[in-house]
Amino acid sequence: MIYLDTSCLLKLLLEEPESEAVRMAVAGESEVIVSALTELETAVRLRAGWLGGEYRERRYRAYVGRLNVFRDTDPFRFRPLAGSLFQTALRQEREARRAHCRTLDRLHLAAMEELGLGRLMTTDTAEAAGAKALGVEVVSPGRR
Repeated sequence: MIYLDTSCLLKLLLEEPESEAVRMAVAGESEVIVSALTELETAVRLRAGWLGGEYRERRYRAYVGRLNVFRDTDPFRFRPLAGSLFQTALRQEREARRAHCRTLDRLHLAAMEELGLGRLMTTDTAEAAGAKALGVEVVSPGRR
């Protein structure tokens, strides 16, 4: 079981440099957890791409449609998050010592803890560093 962050979920929807590597890594997992935070951040990024002129509305709607299809597709499992997520993130931040984490990265790492997960799939090097500081196993498809 592995937590899929936004960087990797977007690579499954948009064609980006590591997209094929992420597809292959996901195919090798029995369960891929998509938190409500990952889903929200992805939806916001997709809308920003449309509104910012990266692609037209038709393509935006196709991306959103593909995201919705993942809900009923193995190995994906979409999971809600509790309000205690913020307290978990605050505790992690207080205990972080010298490891810096951006706010959304810290929230993803707190989501992992709340969901009882110890493996993270990300292509975000800053998030990966924060995860490793917590003892999380990091899978970074297409990265060395």
